[in-house]
Amino acid sequence: MNRTARAGATSAPTRSAPTRSAPTRSAPTGGARTGGARIEAAARWLAEQHLARREFTAFPERFAPRDLSQAYAVQDAFVRIKSRACGPARGWKIALSNPSMQAFVGLDAPIAGRLLERQIVREPARTCANHYGRLLVEFEVAVLLGADLGPRAREHTRESVADAIAAVLPALELADDRGADYSGLHAHGLQIAADNAWNEGAVLGQARRDWRTLDLGTIRGTVSVDTQAAGSGFGRDLMGHPLDALAWLANHVRARGLVMRAGEIAILGTLVRTMFPHSGQLLSFDLDGFAPLALSVT
Repeated sequence: MNRTARAGATSAPTRSAPTRSAPTRSAPTGGARTGGARIEAAARWLAEQHLARREFTAFPERFAPRDLSQAYAVQDAFVRIKSRACGPARGWKIALSNPSMQAFVGLDAPIAGRLLERQIVREPARTCANHYGRLLVEFEVAVLLGADLGPRAREHTRESVADAIAAVLPALELADDRGADYSGLHAHGLQIAADNAWNEGAVLGQARRDWRTLDLGTIRGTVSVDTQAAGSGFGRDLMGHPLDALAWLANHVRARGLVMRAGEIAILGTLVRTMFPHSGQLLSFDLDGFAPLALSVT
């Protein structure tokens, strides 16, 4: 089975959403930048777990990250390995934007992850449930950046990040928890951060460059599964406002010594509870003011 992420040509009427990623076993470069051999060993272990399609299990103690700084160093190294199959990093994601979910995994803040080029596709899209340990789909507000969000003397705010947005669009995030036992996740928040917040891609919908005409705080998103209503939420569910979520992400990236670049996508958290779709289901996300966004699961 070819598990490398796939994206259809831009002219195709349908596009394959990302399948499971296929990181290689070889070590990433840049060990000095990510904390040395322990960090690299953790990243290689993660890559091997994904390649072998093993169920989610705890890091071996000898290289388990001890804090978020180490977890993100492992994430950086893991993303470099994964990028060999899935293309370079071309965006960002927020996970655990809800305080209750943060507490559920033993953390007190959201976590961030990267989106890789070959795992970002346009709708309409399809993916195969069998390509994942356990497929998760989330229903998000995304932004396309038209300018860098880089270092500045003061922290980014809702107002400062707004000036960098070229367009707003609905998105579906595809993730894989690899069959994790949720009853024990309170001990594994750092591992989820290291594992790129479980991301396996994003499907993007209609982009609106006139987004300032929308009230992003009150915008409503509705989800259906096989035409049956399955949940709804509002922009304010994303850390109070989607732009507040983007400001958090920009400040997080800045603290890691990185820059959010023009042309990158950022997905800002789910408006609706996470879905665990099965083969044969059709998921639809209708965000006010945008064309519906659909994903077919085969």
